[in-house]
Amino acid sequence: LKLGLESTFFPTVAGKRFCELLRFAERRLGGMDWFVGKRFCWVCVFWIAERVVFCFALRKRYVWKALPARNWEGKEEMRDSRYEKLADLLVGYSVALKKGDFLLIDVSDVPEAFTIALIRAARRRGAISMVETRSARIGRECLRGMTETEAKVLRDIALHRLRKVQAYIAVRGAWNANENADVPSGRLAEYSRILRPAQNYRVNKTRWCVLRWPTPSMAQAAGMSTEAFEDFFFEVCTLDYRKMGKAMAPLARRMEGADQVRLKAPGTDLTFNIQGIGAQSCPGDRNIPDGEVFSCPVKRSVNGVIQFNAPTLYSGTRFENVRLEFRKGKIVNAAAGNHTRRLNEILDTDAGARYVGEFSLGLNPKIQNPMGDILFDEKIAGSLHFTPGQAYKECDNGNRSAVHWDMVLIQRPEWGGGEVWFDKTLIRRDGLFQPKDLQGLNPENLVGQKE
Repeated sequence: LKLGLESTFFPTVAGKRFCELLRFAERRLGGMDWFVGKRFCWVCVFWIAERVVFCFALRKRYVWKALPARNWEGKEEMRDSRYEKLADLLVGYSVALKKGDFLLIDVSDVPEAFTIALIRAARRRGAISMVETRSARIGRECLRGMTETEAKVLRDIALHRLRKVQAYIAVRGAWNANENADVPSGRLAEYSRILRPAQNYRVNKTRWCVLRWPTPSMAQAAGMSTEAFEDFFFEVCTLDYRKMGKAMAPLARRMEGADQVRLKAPGTDLTFNIQGIGAQSCPGDRNIPDGEVFSCPVKRSVNGVIQFNAPTLYSGTRFENVRLEFRKGKIVNAAAGNHTRRLNEILDTDAGARYVGEFSLGLNPKIQNPMGDILFDEKIAGSLHFTPGQAYKECDNGNRSAVHWDMVLIQRPEWGGGEVWFDKTLIRRDGLFQPKDLQGLNPENLVGQKE
């Protein structure tokens, strides 16, 4: 049995072990018929030879490399060409690695096989990878007892490390999307506030990309089987984002030139100013999946009310039917059914949490319905999101906060419809872009492009 295992998995050791087997056979079979013993030995010789030839025929020195990888639960991981395709997209396009770059790979509850695919993809481009692996369950335990001193040390370590790299890729799995639900909201808010400088450095000073990893928890939230969700995930994440980026350009130009914006939908009538703020297209070079064009309201220009119709998950709590009322840019009234108190606790994290840091239009044709994961939900075709909290440097209104909370309103007819106006021009009605130069962003045209 020992020789059988070693000759299968480690053929270079088989010769030594075969000699041991011959001595064993000589001792054990000494009292048996010589012809039978000889036949036994020759069977072993041919069997070992077959194993060795099999290994080298596959050009594998060790057959174990071809065996299925297993995750932390002992279950087989997905191993297919989609790993390499996604890894190549991330390192070659999203963060555009160059020879000599340092890349920080930050993974949480992600299969080892995909982390290895990222390392190899970076290595092929002459880049150097550093890897941090995390666990959501361990992270929760750390957060439950986190002190201010601990958080500051973690911030300093994170900043030191980020200053050593040019690129950053984060891949985040979620076996339980509500893992942090029982971490006190005040502690989460304090941790976010202290760690904000590290996040700001990563966003503003590195070429970064963040994506989720498909898990049964995500499939369940999306109302899909695990296998169907995996197929959906890789289809969405490996779109031809270069082509999408070209189609986004006219919308970014219109957004940059706009002054007043008005949003209309059931329960929503909101106005604000974006003049001078600028606009930014997101064609897969920051998040995967991607597909949005964003700007930011002038800080004190927002007035009216907005009723979000997609659920939103923040700090481990799922909120539904969030309603925000604004006056001179500030959220003066916020409600979310049974979680109104928790909603207001988050909005009271700091002074900037009740002002808005982003306005964006989502347009990924492959994402149609919310699944409680903002990296997908904010890209839903025919949606928009409005974001209490921190503004991005690319479109900055000066608002600063530990919070950055994208809340999604879907305006397609089956979700109640709605309109987006730039000044006196109707930009989008019921999820479809109206001006001729923007119609290339409608789903039937984006899907028709070669992917």
